[in-house]
Amino acid sequence: MKETASGVLALDTSNYTTSVAVVDRSECILLDQREILKVKQGERGLRQSHALFQHMQNLPILLERCFQTFPASEIAAVAVSDKPRQVEGSYMPVFTAGLSFGKTLAAALGVPLFRFSHQEGHLAAGAYGSHIDINGNFLAFHLSGGTTELLHVKAGEIKKLGGTKDLSFGQVIDRIGVLSGLGFPAGSKMDMLASACPDPAEIILKPVHFQGLDINLSGLETQIERWINSHSPERVNICCQLFKTIAEALIKWSEKAISQTGCKEILFTGGVASSSYIRSKVEGHFHGRQCRIVFGKPSLSSDNAVGIGLLGVKAQWQ
Repeated sequence: MKETASGVLALDTSNYTTSVAVVDRSECILLDQREILKVKQGERGLRQSHALFQHMQNLPILLERCFQTFPASEIAAVAVSDKPRQVEGSYMPVFTAGLSFGKTLAAALGVPLFRFSHQEGHLAAGAYGSHIDINGNFLAFHLSGGTTELLHVKAGEIKKLGGTKDLSFGQVIDRIGVLSGLGFPAGSKMDMLASACPDPAEIILKPVHFQGLDINLSGLETQIERWINSHSPERVNICCQLFKTIAEALIKWSEKAISQTGCKEILFTGGVASSSYIRSKVEGHFHGRQCRIVFGKPSLSSDNAVGIGLLGVKAQWQ
């Protein structure tokens, strides 16, 4: 290890964002760069091959900027996300971009390479700056573009307790957003519209269907599509109805998880968890109750490399 080096260079190449970060040994974020992958107007996502190509184009640019402000001599280790989840068989081609660059950088700099899952990075970033101990005992919701999962984290081990059986919340939001004429991704725009709208007096949508701690969301998408096609509601009403239904589902899901596990500390992370509307509804419901609800900082809830960097710091120095 370089004796004077004090930073971990982290890379994350997810489905829709190329991310580079540098975190120092005291867990200060020295650099946080991201490039959102380009999706054509009207389309609802990217093929893995197209996303991988964009990562390969973005990484050299982001890394050049990184080394202009943070000398290579200060890099003590490289950390990368190499798979979606820390389970056997978890794989997505997009993560090979970050892994390939990470291996090359670590070899060229003569420093260790640490590998983590994208989900582990989300948990670390979500817990950053909160009272949650990432190696402690807590429940977590990973709510992003392609993932909707309820997790139990204990002593660093992640166990999936439940999740969606079909679509993710993020997919429903983006698909309805595109159908409503918003660009992809649509989450932040829809959140602003929902937050600006008074609570609807009547909930038009049926509640999310539960099977134990699992949920189904394709029915939610179908309901909204039929409503849009038959009534042509205003966009703001669509957003408010959808986000309120999601918030109420998360409240019910949280209560079921607390009842089943006895664990009363819950972390919400992932791009969907950056919604100010959802955060307000969930926190408001649990205010004053004997449980701790923690939402990650909005800037660190969406895809980023900071969480991977924080994990790299722990692996290198702690």
